[in-house]
Amino acid sequence: MAFAAKGDSDEVMSEINVTPLVDVMLVLLVVFIVTAPLLTNSIKVNLPQTAANISPEQKRSVSVSVDAQGKLYLDRTELDLAALGTGLKTLHDREPDIAVHLNADRSVNYGLVAKVMSTIDRAGITKLSVLTSNE
Repeated sequence: MAFAAKGDSDEVMSEINVTPLVDVMLVLLVVFIVTAPLLTNSIKVNLPQTAANISPEQKRSVSVSVDAQGKLYLDRTELDLAALGTGLKTLHDREPDIAVHLNADRSVNYGLVAKVMSTIDRAGITKLSVLTSNE
C-alpha cells in the first residue's frame, strides 16, 4: 500500500478506490436476492436433488410441471395429458426451436413422468430440460 507523507504532494497515488465498486456490488446483490424468488415458477413442486447445474441458453422456453397430486401444467395452465400434447404441438409448430423445462415433484409416479416425457417427444420438441434441486 502506498501512503503519502505530509510533505510529499508531488507523488501520484496509484491505488484504486474500491469503495464505490463495493457499494454498487452490494446494491446489485440485494436487488438479485429480492427479485430471484419472483422469477421462479409459481407451481409448487418438490424437485429431486442432484449435483448437476443446468444453464439453458435457449431463446424461448415453456415449463411443464407435474405436482404431487399428478396434475399437469403447461406454464400455469392445468391440462390433461392429451391437451398437453396438443398444446405442445401447437407451440412447436409456431416456434420449432422451443425448449421445455420439466418440473416433476419427487413423489410423483415415474410412469406419469415417463408419459409426459413421451408426450413432449411426440410433439416434436427436442430440447428438454428436467429440472432438479441441488440443495
